[in-house]
Amino acid sequence: MAQTETASRPVKKAIFYGLVTVGLYAGVFAYADTIAAQFAQGALWAAGPIATVFVVSWCHGSFANNLWACLGVTASKRVQKRPAVQPVARPRVRATLNA
Repeated sequence: MAQTETASRPVKKAIFYGLVTVGLYAGVFAYADTIAAQFAQGALWAAGPIATVFVVSWCHGSFANNLWACLGVTASKRVQKRPAVQPVARPRVRATLNA
């Protein structure tokens, strides 16, 4: 007998990542001048904006994924297979001379 898989709703994860995302956005906007001055120093600090974007994007994406899962929106599990179609045999092309 097959077991049915019950989908758990990741409410705690959604709340956690939502709070982390809000904290990151609030921190970046509250200290924008300080962060910009630090990143403008050059050298390895130049990677700061890229790292910041990746962290914020990852946290926001995790929040959005868990929020959609809480709302019951998931990807379709069906896979449609195309029917196997045999290629049509075409007549062989012959060279002709129009004389």
